[in-house]
Amino acid sequence: METINKVRTRYFVHSQRISQIARELNLSRNTVRKYLKDDYKSDYQRENQPQPQLGDFYPQLLEMLKHDAQLPVHHRLTAKRMFGILQEKGYQGAYDSVQRAVKAFKNDEKSSTKAFVPLSFAIGEVCQFDWSHETVKIAGVEQRIKVAHFRLAYSRQYFVVAYPNERLEMLLDAHNRAFSFFGGVPQKMVYDNLKTVVDAVLRGKNREFNQRFMAMANHYVFEPIACTPASGWEKGQVESQVKFLRNNLFLPMLSFDSFEQLNDWLALRCTQVADQHQHPEMNGVTVAQAFEQEKANLRAISMPFDGYTQEMKRVNSTSCVHMDRNRYSVPVKYVNKVLSVHLSAEYVSIYDKEGLVARHQRCFDQNQFIYDAWHYVPILEEKPGAIRDGLPFRNMALPEPILRVQAILMKQSGGDKAFVDLLLQIPEQGLEAIEVVCELVLEYDAVTGAIVHNELQRMLDKKQPDDLVVSEHFRLNCDPIADPSRYDSLYQRGMA
Repeated sequence: METINKVRTRYFVHSQRISQIARELNLSRNTVRKYLKDDYKSDYQRENQPQPQLGDFYPQLLEMLKHDAQLPVHHRLTAKRMFGILQEKGYQGAYDSVQRAVKAFKNDEKSSTKAFVPLSFAIGEVCQFDWSHETVKIAGVEQRIKVAHFRLAYSRQYFVVAYPNERLEMLLDAHNRAFSFFGGVPQKMVYDNLKTVVDAVLRGKNREFNQRFMAMANHYVFEPIACTPASGWEKGQVESQVKFLRNNLFLPMLSFDSFEQLNDWLALRCTQVADQHQHPEMNGVTVAQAFEQEKANLRAISMPFDGYTQEMKRVNSTSCVHMDRNRYSVPVKYVNKVLSVHLSAEYVSIYDKEGLVARHQRCFDQNQFIYDAWHYVPILEEKPGAIRDGLPFRNMALPEPILRVQAILMKQSGGDKAFVDLLLQIPEQGLEAIEVVCELVLEYDAVTGAIVHNELQRMLDKKQPDDLVVSEHFRLNCDPIADPSRYDSLYQRGMA
């Protein structure tokens, strides 16, 4: 392009001859004459780029590209993988030829014009859902999190809530939070074909939905709708919301001490942002004002859905159940028994046939031991030595007087047995009573196992017996009259 400009400038502006221009610019005279023509196309490019290396393999590559274009993005083949498939079929050319052909096809796809039908939603009719991944700092640790996005299609009101992952129990909890935030339930919910929502994609719009997800849909009475694969425009509002809220909420990077604090802040910001932005189709109306109109058309919530998933687990010899590569303790009497484990977004709850056995805060790290020391206390009756090195008994949360007695007894021979006797009494007598015993023991000049045992027995002996039930046959018909003179007569008889 610069050479053409130089040729035309020298000829038309400086009136140089063609031979002189050709000599100075090292061009042929025919080339100079071509550049001087008024109809010369300076942006010439071949209309059909040949593919000599691909040859007969180009139709096969084109067929793969057309098939891939119908699939979701995360299911499509890379140019490298297509190159490998062609090599298996006998292709001996270079990877660059395949890469250029793939790039040209994608550019043609982007430049092609696609028509979309404008969508319209009735008030209170539709809410759209999607997941996104964001980067935040939780307790000072940078981590990639999952964010559940909800969008009421009529009012454009949004709600987001963050989780460590996007498992089914997180999805169920997100719906509970969203419907609570909206103050009601829409008639329909629109989703991608998520594995936690759809078990199988059937012909047309038919889907086989996850049973636990359908239990929630039946509880709230809404109709779930799954989009056509690779047709994100069917829930375009929430798709655009992901980009909008990423720029307005998650940049710059957020930092909070816990997910609870993060989600409280996100809920507050959703309200503030909705109050600041105008509704795109209602002149002079904010998103928050349109949401207030839509609230009245949402179905009222009677009670939240119990959003948990259930698994049956056998308790191992260390009185734990394994869940998500972590161990959660249960009382030792359940060793080798099968229990029902309920996983929610926040807790791991373990049940037997009669009811709740144990509940722990859920851990999202791996290879962790989450325990309650009191689950293991009964085993100390048979194995008192475990109090010294047993993992559940390290840093056991006990009142200060009990810890002081423990520190003294652990230095004595047989002191572990005396301290175990104290611990075994806590479930029956209560922590406060044993704390009082330890306070009395610490008043002695020396603390020994014998003194601890003595004070413990004195406390147990002071307990009042249960009220006696006296039979009617042993009751007196009349109360005796006190007569001190009877004792005088007995005294005089004794002196005689």
